[in-house]
Amino acid sequence: MEFDRNPTLDALCARKSVRVFTEEPVPQAVKNALFQAAMQAPTAGNQMLYTILDITDAALKARLADLCDHQPFIADAPVVLVFVADCQRWYDGFAAAGCAPRPPREGDLLLAAADAAIAAQNTVVAAESFGLGSCYIGDILENCEDVRSALALPPYAVPAAMLVLGRPTQQQRERRKPARFDARYIVRENRYRRMTPEEHEAMYSAREAAEGRADVDYAARMQAFCARKYNSVFSREMSRSAAVYLRAFSAQCTPGTEEGNARGVRRTENSHAGTD
Repeated sequence: MEFDRNPTLDALCARKSVRVFTEEPVPQAVKNALFQAAMQAPTAGNQMLYTILDITDAALKARLADLCDHQPFIADAPVVLVFVADCQRWYDGFAAAGCAPRPPREGDLLLAAADAAIAAQNTVVAAESFGLGSCYIGDILENCEDVRSALALPPYAVPAAMLVLGRPTQQQRERRKPARFDARYIVRENRYRRMTPEEHEAMYSAREAAEGRADVDYAARMQAFCARKYNSVFSREMSRSAAVYLRAFSAQCTPGTEEGNARGVRRTENSHAGTD
């Protein structure tokens, strides 16, 4: 059954990642509106388990561009925002109120990461309403040690998402949005079901056909994509870095205790053993 389109659906369907911006600055009033939109996002228990870092220092932008897989367009973006999954603020608040809080654990981090991601997406939608383009930068999860230092992140704060925003160039506005997979492969009723090899090929081939590419060699394309993305050096670095962030949330490594600090040091040393 077809549905009636409306301006909200049209905006969501038209939105695409933008990596090239004009030099036009984003007014502070617009940035403030984006922050307000972010903070109106759904949030677990109204805790707002995130902190938004507005990166305005040019040198810090350049540093993050380098740490995020050497992508210069990050440094050139008029607005750079890091959405931090923040378990530190409530932990400190509880302690300040004499609550004797338990240390944050893995579940707390997952909840905070969801909060941060939802707030980031609210920002993306609000940006579209101002004619601003945006791009998520997943590479902010790489190079944990350097990113922590650059952003002064405490142990219970993890960069869950990074956004760059600005006015799209004409070329970016006219660029076609890539096709998505068909809903029948993405939406499942009630229970998860793994797909057959034939379904995987049909799903991928249908999307390629929507892009005007027929008779695609499925296996060759998948092997190339796996090598370029999933098995890449930067993907492996992201996993290593994420594991370092997770250590602070492990029951076996609680920062602030002698045992936890010792474990953290040993694990950090071991994680670099045999690497250059």
